[in-house]
Amino acid sequence: MGAGAVTRWARRFVAASAVFLVAWQVAAFGAVLPAQTGVAVPRQTQVALAVYGFVLHTVFGKVYSLVPSYFDRSLALPRAPAVHFPLTTVGAVGLAVAPVAGVPEVVGALGALLWTAGVVVFVSALAWTLRDNPTGRETGTSDANADRRPVDRFANAFVPVVLAYLLVGSYATLTLHLELPGFASLGFARTAHLLAAGTAALLVFAVGFRLFPRFLVGSPPRALVGVVLPAGATGPAVLAWGLYRGAWFRAGAVLEALAVAGFALAYAVLFARSERRRVGFYAVLTGVASGVLGVLVGLYFAWGSFATFTFSGTGFGLVETHFRLNVLGFLGLTIVGATYQFYPPTVGTFPGASDRTALASVALVGVGLLAELVGVLAVEQADSAVVAGRASALVGALLFAGLLLGVFAER
Repeated sequence: MGAGAVTRWARRFVAASAVFLVAWQVAAFGAVLPAQTGVAVPRQTQVALAVYGFVLHTVFGKVYSLVPSYFDRSLALPRAPAVHFPLTTVGAVGLAVAPVAGVPEVVGALGALLWTAGVVVFVSALAWTLRDNPTGRETGTSDANADRRPVDRFANAFVPVVLAYLLVGSYATLTLHLELPGFASLGFARTAHLLAAGTAALLVFAVGFRLFPRFLVGSPPRALVGVVLPAGATGPAVLAWGLYRGAWFRAGAVLEALAVAGFALAYAVLFARSERRRVGFYAVLTGVASGVLGVLVGLYFAWGSFATFTFSGTGFGLVETHFRLNVLGFLGLTIVGATYQFYPPTVGTFPGASDRTALASVALVGVGLLAELVGVLAVEQADSAVVAGRASALVGALLFAGLLLGVFAER
């Protein structure tokens, strides 16, 4: 098995991610339907589908295909993706169905074990590949792009931090289902922050500062790079430690807001200076804008009185909207944009394989998130706006998955 096999397995991870995205949006839509429909989707199920299923499977696939070359290496264990894939896909399904009423507890434990085993395979393969270049000083950057090397080296240095967050978050996942020492006090919300912000968002920052400047043929403001990566590396740890704990909570929220807002500004500068206008670039622009809204809501939680609205209808809705703005909006649309760049829908010959359909998928998700936010913030909560917003996001996810899986099937 060589580079071609790694590429094929990377596509399978991305394809599985798209399926998890649709499953998440179906679950999220079902959760806001009128109570008389009898639909009840636990919030933990949605988080598992979103973070463990959708976001992290794209992370796995693109890390296998991109990160070794960014460190001027080839994947040392090319069979690792084939071993890894069934472990985390089945594990994520187990974690998603475990909170559903009537499901035996053993399902969650088995899901956590499989997930963690897959993560160990993934991290071991990357660690062995990068063992003689752990900080990424060798970047694989060509002499023609020598001016990019300082940013590339700085970004590479944060990839080991990404892997550390993934290991800690996965072990914390085990502690939620098994009696294991350490990290048991983190709980579900803190573990989700470690994986979504610490693993996925930090990887977006580190890889994004290498990838998007090349896509847009520009250079990011180095001052912003110097702020975003350290803040993005420390923010999730502070949040996981200090969630709902006064000053620590505020410090973590500020660090994460600096990272997301700084990255959004850097991308906006690249976009504005670039003459290239492709559908994927608009998706990322929508994603970073959504991320800014998401961290603003997070700052409101940190400085507001969280206890006064956690269990109220509007408050709980705002917590969910904060999660969706960050995971579906910031991480999700950034993933969608990069995916459309790597796998352009226009290479397909099936009906609807076009940039217009791709742009519609982005617009439907973006408008859906905005409608949901407006509905939740309304003086009298507008349930119809939330339902319409989630329906819009579901249709957008279906279009994205259809385009991606159609392109993969034709290949």
